[in-house]
Amino acid sequence: MKKLFLMSLVFLSTMLAAQKPVEIKLWPNGAPNTNNMTQQVENGPLYVAEPTLTVYTAKEGNGMAIVACPGGGYTHLAMNHEGHDLANWFNSQGITYAVLTYRMPNGNNEVPLSDAQQALRIMRQHAAEWNIQQVGIMGSSAGGHLASTAATHFTDAETRPDFQILFYPVITMDPTYTHMGSHDNLLGKNPSKELEQKYSNELQVTPQTPPAFIMHSSDDGAVPVANSVNYYIALVKNKVSASLHTYPIGGHGWGFRDSFIYKRQWTGELEKWLREINNK
Repeated sequence: MKKLFLMSLVFLSTMLAAQKPVEIKLWPNGAPNTNNMTQQVENGPLYVAEPTLTVYTAKEGNGMAIVACPGGGYTHLAMNHEGHDLANWFNSQGITYAVLTYRMPNGNNEVPLSDAQQALRIMRQHAAEWNIQQVGIMGSSAGGHLASTAATHFTDAETRPDFQILFYPVITMDPTYTHMGSHDNLLGKNPSKELEQKYSNELQVTPQTPPAFIMHSSDDGAVPVANSVNYYIALVKNKVSASLHTYPIGGHGWGFRDSFIYKRQWTGELEKWLREINNK
C-alpha cells in the first residue's frame, strides 16, 4: 500500500511538472500574411486567429526538440491526442516538445507553412536556453501534410527541420488519392495543376530533405496509405534516410490514444529511431 502511495506521488509530481509549459506568440508584431480570420473560437474545434507555440521543456534535455502540428483537415486542430497528450512521453526521453497552434488557410495556402517555419525559427532562437542541437517537425493527418511541406519547402537553414515524424500524413494533393477535404481547404476546389504539384510533397523530395519516420494504417479510410508509401519511395530514391511503419488495422486519427492496438509498437520503434538519429 505504501509503495502504491509513493508511486502515485511520483506520477502526480510528473503530471504537475508537465502543466507548466511556456506559451509563445508566433507573430507578436503581426504576421507577414493573413487568412482574414480575426476571431478565435475555442469551444469545440479550435479555430485559430492568434498562432502560438506551447513549449514543454525537458528537464534534462538530450539536445533534441520537436515541433508538433496537430491535424484537422486544414479547418481546425485536434490539439490533444495529436498534440499536448504526447508531451510527457517526449519529455521523459529528454526531448523538448512544442505544440504548434497554427492558422488555417481560409483562402491563403501560404499561411500554415509560414507559421510552421516561424515555429522552427523560434525553437532555434532558444537553442542555448533549452539545450537544443536538433529541431524536428512532427504532424498528424493534415498536420502531417504541413510537417512534410516544411520538410520539403524550406528556404534556409533556419527553416529546415533536422528530421520529420509523420502520423498517417496527407502527403499528396493528387485528387486520385489525396484527402479531398485537406486538398480543398488548402488549395480551393479548383486549383491549378501547378499548385497541386507544388503541394504534392512526394514530388518535392530532394537529397536535402531531412530523415523521416512515417506511420500509417493499411485500412485508413480517410487518408490512403499510398500517401506514406509514395513519400517513402521518393525519400529512398533521393537517398534520404527513411523508416516506414504500416499496421494492418487501426484506421485514421489514432495519435497517442491507448485504443490503437499497435501503440506499444510505434512508441517503441519511434523511441529507438530518435535515439539512433541523435547519436549520428
